[in-house]
Amino acid sequence: MPKRKLRFREMTPREPILRDRLALITGANRGIGFAIARALAREGCNLIITGRDERAVAKARTELEKLQPAKLHLRVLAQSCDVRSQDSVDYLFALVRGLHTPLDILINNAGIGHPNRTVGELPYSTWMEVIDTNLNGLFLVTQAALAVMKRGSTIVNNLSIAAERVFPGSAAYNASKHGALGFTNTLREELRPKGIRVIALMPGATDTAIWNTLWPKAPRRKMMSAETVARIVVDALRLPESTTAEKIVVMPSSGTL
Repeated sequence: MPKRKLRFREMTPREPILRDRLALITGANRGIGFAIARALAREGCNLIITGRDERAVAKARTELEKLQPAKLHLRVLAQSCDVRSQDSVDYLFALVRGLHTPLDILINNAGIGHPNRTVGELPYSTWMEVIDTNLNGLFLVTQAALAVMKRGSTIVNNLSIAAERVFPGSAAYNASKHGALGFTNTLREELRPKGIRVIALMPGATDTAIWNTLWPKAPRRKMMSAETVARIVVDALRLPESTTAEKIVVMPSSGTL
């Protein structure tokens, strides 16, 4: 099936399409994940935010609760979760099931990078940590989420353009993202008959903390903001299912670094 191109139309005033929907965002305490959580809060979504750092997730919750639109009483559930651990993911989704409401939106955003190393120099422990987080964690969270999602729900997997490109010195990161794209494409075909949308989000260079690991001296001024990516994600979520793209590629205005 040919990929659909994403087209945006301005909705003035913005219709409350996402109001009262329940969204879960992994890695939501900073960067793109937190920016998406903020954008969804402004749309009136109820949120479940996760991250490994319990204090950072709690702080993110406090900030998100301040963004509630007037006259709305949003729920923001903050729960630490290590996506690499099945026990941790199972505990998270026990809490989700306790809400007794379907999960409308899943944003698989948790991910890490690693210092620039050739394959010959890359420690196996680093390889495993990246694969466990970026690929195995994606599988664990998605599998658990499917039990609480229904027709009309949407899954957005934040993959990076590294899912289709190769960056020397980033073997584990490249491999995890290429594998995640294969998983995403398979998941889409499996869920299409069930009416659950699956979107591959593939942003280019975005000014987040991951560059402290990947490339500490990267020219941040040439990068996109996390808020730019978040706005595009929310616009995609607001579109009817028939017009939603299966892949969203977002690049800095300069195109490259």
